[in-house]
Amino acid sequence: MQLNQKNIPRIVVGAPSGRSGKTTVTLGLLAALKNAGMVVQPFKKGPDFIDPSWMTMVTGRACRNLDGFMMTGESIRDSFAGNAADADIGVVEGAMGLFDGVDIEGSGSTAEIAKAIGAPLILVVDTTRMTRSVAPLVSGFIHFDPELKVAGVILNKVARPRHENMLREAIDRYCGIPVLGVIPKGRQFAIPDRHLGLIPAAERDELAASVTEIGKAALRYFDLEKILEVANSAPPLAFNTPSFCSGRAAAGDRPVIGIFRDRAFTFYYPENIEALASSGAELVYIDSLTDRTLPDVDALYIGGGFPEVFAEKIEANESLRWAVRDGVEAGLPVYAECGGLMYLSGSIVWNDRKYCMSGCLPFDVVMSDRPQGHGYEVIEVEGDNPFFPRGTVIKAHEFHHSRVENIDEQKVSFSFRVTRGWGIDGRRDGAVYKNVLACYSHLHARSCPGWAEAMVKKAREYKDKKKPEARSQKPE
Repeated sequence: MQLNQKNIPRIVVGAPSGRSGKTTVTLGLLAALKNAGMVVQPFKKGPDFIDPSWMTMVTGRACRNLDGFMMTGESIRDSFAGNAADADIGVVEGAMGLFDGVDIEGSGSTAEIAKAIGAPLILVVDTTRMTRSVAPLVSGFIHFDPELKVAGVILNKVARPRHENMLREAIDRYCGIPVLGVIPKGRQFAIPDRHLGLIPAAERDELAASVTEIGKAALRYFDLEKILEVANSAPPLAFNTPSFCSGRAAAGDRPVIGIFRDRAFTFYYPENIEALASSGAELVYIDSLTDRTLPDVDALYIGGGFPEVFAEKIEANESLRWAVRDGVEAGLPVYAECGGLMYLSGSIVWNDRKYCMSGCLPFDVVMSDRPQGHGYEVIEVEGDNPFFPRGTVIKAHEFHHSRVENIDEQKVSFSFRVTRGWGIDGRRDGAVYKNVLACYSHLHARSCPGWAEAMVKKAREYKDKKKPEARSQKPE
């Protein structure tokens, strides 16, 4: 890797706690900057899929995740710089409270991400029922970590002009940092959500209207000139030229990996898809709701999403479900995460109704009102499977409201031992059947670089086995 140094204007948006308005502020800021003619690269702190879908929609650039649990500090810097190097500004949305991490030291927190990339931070404060008390709150966040630069404040849910004036005067007198914007109280700035957070941007076209309103609000209520001054105050960033995949094959020799990507299956890290392509695969996208047949593929990647929301349409697409099942029985390699595991099950039970799935795996999935697995997951590979050698330790994450029931353990085995998290039953994850590996864990290619190469290798083996004559044929 080659060491580089570059001036990249950048900011991180954080808050004292969750539900303070970070996403509203970030989306508005992204829209305002883009409307001003800037190329904006969005990032999301932590293992989130839904917020990034909105940030991608607003900016037109794939949002990247920066995660201090799954990624090293060096990898975070390299990912940030490599993706923001050709942009005018990089904007990172934090998660939870500014200093909240996986331990008492704040490991993996938004503050740690900001320090890893040397970015100044803008603090979003929900000012509901608060006036002068905003000063000690903001002051505490400014001085808690001397290595972190809190460069300005955006006030959210401000009731009226008198309320705003008192807040501004308190911050000016006691905190010494600028107020960079104010968002008035009002439901027009709310974004629809459901049990896992916001509704993914790809699901419903009309949700874009919410972002349009937030963008208009940002132009009116944010001081973009001062925000850009903050972003430009970031020091030069040293980083390695990102390179975590290799081995692109010649065009005629590339195995084809099909990826379920539609309104039901939206949870994919861009790096995972890029890693498969960089490792030598040709990628085709499959719509589980409308495609009636399976393309000629050599492997399948079925990510997460909300198959339960679209269960009726998935069930109705009987021919594709059967084609997937036939492929699995023929030895088709399949890697499935969370929603993908649900698709491969016999059925999904939700709201007292049972929906047929592909039936590839001998168990059913039942939806619950409460999370069944939520947070980071650490798994150790103990059993045989198509993609990981025994002894591999994987840092991943999970967030699912479903559980597995009616497992026929005579037909399926479990490859993963869960040492942190829940997985399928608190002890195991990674259901294996023939060349299928299905799990509740979501991995990130930057924290598990061998996954993509292993999947492409398995796809190539299947391709060669499926078409042995291809090895002896030469182009004319």
